[in-house]
Amino acid sequence: MTPISRRLFVFGGAPLFPYLYLERLAVAIKRYQIPVVSLPAEFDGFTILHLTDLHDKEFGRDGSELLALLDTEQFDVVALTGDLVVSATSLLTPALRLVEGLKSRPVFAVSGNHEWNSERGEEICEKLRQAGAEVLSNTSHTFRKGAGRLSIVGVDDPVTGRASLRKALSTATGEGPRLLLAHSPQIYEEAVQEKVDVVLAGHTHGGQLRLPVFGAPYVPSMGIFPPYDYGVYSSGKTSMIVNAGLGESLLPVRFNIRPEVVLVSIFRATTPHPHPVPLAPRAEEEMTQRAYSFR
Repeated sequence: MTPISRRLFVFGGAPLFPYLYLERLAVAIKRYQIPVVSLPAEFDGFTILHLTDLHDKEFGRDGSELLALLDTEQFDVVALTGDLVVSATSLLTPALRLVEGLKSRPVFAVSGNHEWNSERGEEICEKLRQAGAEVLSNTSHTFRKGAGRLSIVGVDDPVTGRASLRKALSTATGEGPRLLLAHSPQIYEEAVQEKVDVVLAGHTHGGQLRLPVFGAPYVPSMGIFPPYDYGVYSSGKTSMIVNAGLGESLLPVRFNIRPEVVLVSIFRATTPHPHPVPLAPRAEEEMTQRAYSFR
């Protein structure tokens, strides 16, 4: 993990800094249940493990403690939504070990802005494929169970302008719900227009330093107090979950927003939301949380 420099400790405020640093080691498991209209019976209860924004971070040697934790959970597929590295000099090993440890189930990945800003985007995508992940670059994968269909759609990074949602959707089967993987929640309004059922996104870290009541004061590429910073948002038939992610950027600290892994279960519903309220966090969805601390 990234060490804290003496200068950063002194000027950051010695009394508060141990708490800020240790909070980044306590991982929350969050579970969401999302209603999906016209979900085939074969996919009722289908569960996605969503991991994002690892930023070259490890939990235990070779990620062993995180993998041991995830091994106790039940899920059908794994979704990685980008920013697995921090810079051009970052090691990809933590992300590759994570993929290798989870590939007993299908693993899908999309790229984030840090992959491309590191000028290693193509290399990282290829190494993820070699480790066992299916990289969705403006394309999709369709699951078939009996007569049921469910499409996992992935767009390339929205932050760097590589996302093409229409291209990705054009590759999906015309039948069944569509679950979209995107690095940034900036794709949300377009996803609502295209009537995507569920969006899983990261990028924001929940603000990383999160203010009570007000939320994230700033998110890169999204500005001051952005509208989609963390949690669940719903509009029409579309629900979006913004994951706070596992890693950090700039400062190795977190405040009021722990690293997290997310488990999303979808179930059949006749209407998406009894009282749809655009941008209302945790509107009709159920959410539970557990927390674990790692050395």
